[in-house]
Amino acid sequence: MRLTIDGAREMARRAVLAAGGSDAVAAALADATIAAELSGRSSVGFAHLLDYLDGLAAGRITGSATPEISFPTPASIRIEAGGGIAQLGFDLAFAELQARAGLYGLALLIQANSYTVGELGYYTRRLAEAGLIGLALANGPALVAVGKSQQAVYGTNPLSFAAPVAGGQPLVIDQSTSATAFVTIRQAAETGEAIPPGWAVDGAGRPTTDPRAALTGALLAFGGERGANIALIVETLAAGVTGANWSLDAPSFAGGSRSPGVGLLVVALKPELFAPDFSARLVAHLARLAAKGVHIPGQRPARQEIELPEALLEAIARYSRGQSQQRATP
Repeated sequence: MRLTIDGAREMARRAVLAAGGSDAVAAALADATIAAELSGRSSVGFAHLLDYLDGLAAGRITGSATPEISFPTPASIRIEAGGGIAQLGFDLAFAELQARAGLYGLALLIQANSYTVGELGYYTRRLAEAGLIGLALANGPALVAVGKSQQAVYGTNPLSFAAPVAGGQPLVIDQSTSATAFVTIRQAAETGEAIPPGWAVDGAGRPTTDPRAALTGALLAFGGERGANIALIVETLAAGVTGANWSLDAPSFAGGSRSPGVGLLVVALKPELFAPDFSARLVAHLARLAAKGVHIPGQRPARQEIELPEALLEAIARYSRGQSQQRATP
């Protein structure tokens, strides 16, 4: 079914309210969900909104949490999410992050003890649309096995980078350090599609292309040890520096009643303070790369509607009617 953007946003907002979220939480989640859909990341759009709705209903997300914001240094912002959602804390601190990056050239935002962050590109894209370079890193519950370990030790630990492009859409890179995202494995399990080799192992640590077996096993890092090293960098910054749970200690985002309590670290940089011709140079360079056949991440067609499967719409409607459901638990 096709919905207008405003209609889809209102549907998301009503569902979050019905699941136990405050007005502020409902508005923040609705905006982030729409942004993910419009960016082409439907796996972390309305499909992932079901995880938030279930998390609110089960108590993994504190729907009434109000983020506590402090300023450890003039160029840094710290947010204690209190078991709430990461998007709301970012929303409340965004104006300060933008102002401090403009004043000092570089500003840091760290957030601890939240539910998982959803589409990480949402955070960096907003900074790029405000004329800033954004770098974001986040950890999550352990889902990824690396090296000789058959146990999951890292989250999918995504990182995102975005830069403003004068007169055009921002350059946005958003990728996990695992070979794929958990939500992609779960979608494949729901549809019965096989997954490519190298994405996951089963419960015995054996390589598998069966997504259902992968749900009982673990994901794999992209690029072997190189991807695992990047996952550890993300973990050190997103969990270590913020004081959030290490991925090994984070409760599931899709089961139980405890918050994952994970972390988010965002760097905002004002490029023109260092290179006044940054925007013009980047536009020219991206055009040169595109002419050579290079894909420029972040480019997306303008859309006036959002198309969603009827089964997904019905699942969201059940939450609005107070009928929660349990999703596949990692």
